[in-house]
Amino acid sequence: MVDPPVSSPEALLARLVDAVNAHDLDALVACFAPGYLNETPAHPARGFTGAGQVRSNWQRMFTGIPDLKARVLDQSIDGGSAWTEWEIGGTRLDGAPVLMRGVMIFTVSDGLLAGVRFYLEPVDENGDDVNAAIEETTGVAATAPERDLS
Repeated sequence: MVDPPVSSPEALLARLVDAVNAHDLDALVACFAPGYLNETPAHPARGFTGAGQVRSNWQRMFTGIPDLKARVLDQSIDGGSAWTEWEIGGTRLDGAPVLMRGVMIFTVSDGLLAGVRFYLEPVDENGDDVNAAIEETTGVAATAPERDLS
């Protein structure tokens, strides 16, 4: 049996996290409106519409990462908008670790998740430092930092 829509965004988010951690695909999909809109601003081609794609995505996540767990590190609810910071991790079937962190900004309507602006990304533990990242973005190499004379 699928749970009915909930009255508060906080309760809906708790139900979503519980469904993810229980790997309960039906309960997870029941948190989403049929016309759910996923916008992924950093990767626009990854956006999609519909709870059917939510089901497909999470079915593959549960299959490929059998020990997958999620937690909301922080959240701020304002009316029908829920700003959430997530950490999702586990181990793939091939033994590779998975760790993703980021923000999901949900729109809640009629007790269901109606949309999201999705900013969840794989964690890059061994990536470039800040100077290399700024150089990659700007094309300008780092100079010696200015001394703080205060």
